[in-house]
Amino acid sequence: MQLYQREQIAAAVSIDLDALNAVEQGFAALGRGDVVQPPILSMAIEESNGEVDVKTAHIRGNSRFAIKVSPGFFDNPKLGLPSLNGLMMVFSAKTGLVDAVLFDEGYLTMVRTALAGAISAKHLSRENSRRVAVLGAGEQAVKQIEALRLVRDIQVVDVWARRESAAQDYAITMRDQGLEVHVHGSVADACRHADIIVTTTPSQSPILNADDLPEGVHVTAMGSDAPDKRELHESVMLMADAFVCDTRAQSEHNGELKAFVTATGKSDVPFVVHELGALIARGEQVRSSESDITVCDLTGTGVQDTAIAGFALERLAGQ
Repeated sequence: MQLYQREQIAAAVSIDLDALNAVEQGFAALGRGDVVQPPILSMAIEESNGEVDVKTAHIRGNSRFAIKVSPGFFDNPKLGLPSLNGLMMVFSAKTGLVDAVLFDEGYLTMVRTALAGAISAKHLSRENSRRVAVLGAGEQAVKQIEALRLVRDIQVVDVWARRESAAQDYAITMRDQGLEVHVHGSVADACRHADIIVTTTPSQSPILNADDLPEGVHVTAMGSDAPDKRELHESVMLMADAFVCDTRAQSEHNGELKAFVTATGKSDVPFVVHELGALIARGEQVRSSESDITVCDLTGTGVQDTAIAGFALERLAGQ
């Protein structure tokens, strides 16, 4: 068994086209029905303002599968500690023996989450998309743009965040990467000229409304990954010409589709729901015109973790 630390993993794996292809292949396998993926195991540690999520999946035919443990303890910054952490355990799919432990402290989750956003834009946004509105100013606000630049010629970023100081700091970071960046005081202003909108917040109430959507925009919503989080108002999804998610079940429980789940737990979604992996596997395009509005809700799947963990081990073995 091999044990790899974050520094080793970060040196081997970055946000690049090879990693994007690995995660995209995981989505496609899920869409073909070639994946065994149980529901997310979630546990609250209420007295410490913490939670733990466990995700896993097996891609049939792959020699390995991963189990990821991802704790989030949100008072940690007061103690001088990161709020997010975690590791991935990689097992042989033939013997069940542990091949490796990737003590990545959440690094690989960051990478595969950013790449999933780029994959959604690759398949759903207009090919000539150049301008992105980012809602939020945290790590994913930076990494989503880094990944998007693999698939679209991004030149301009508009940012809104609840704390203007955070948005200003974000603007400095992104300008250093050669981008034109504008800070806005409202979501509506940030989104006014967007080709792509990316929501990256832990909001518990909707921040994006249908009135904020310009013609032809693509929206990637990746912040809602728990039952108490919401970023999109129902009107955004109702206005969309195509709604896509990573998995419908997760979107209805953790993501944006829970807005359409009744108090009795019944799904009452009044539009067609597409799954991203199925679209990729079939080579299907749901954008029929330049003026269409597309929305993709990403809650994070176990198959993404198995895909990026397998890719990381290949890179590490080749060093």
